[in-house]
Amino acid sequence: MDAREFQKLSAKALAHIDTALGEADADRLDVQLAGDVLTLTFADGARFVINSHSAAGQIWMAAGTTAWHFDHDAASERWIARRTGDELMQTIARVVGDKLGARVAV
Repeated sequence: MDAREFQKLSAKALAHIDTALGEADADRLDVQLAGDVLTLTFADGARFVINSHSAAGQIWMAAGTTAWHFDHDAASERWIARRTGDELMQTIARVVGDKLGARVAV
């Protein structure tokens, strides 16, 4: 995938996550998208970071002590972590939901 296509697809993914999580309870989760970095700050001060990494052509996510590197799969039009097989949106829904103690849709 060329850099332009990566930028378009990663920006679309981050904007989707920003919109979906931006609807969460603002007292429990603050969602800030600045450029290609999406920061999720929880009421207890914990932060999860999701960003596009153009040099690697991946979306990176760090949540607690775990990190993922998601590659875009053109066939399924999803972002998949090759090492674990995790899908980006499902992983975010799971880790944010676990942190909030509530079901989250992304």
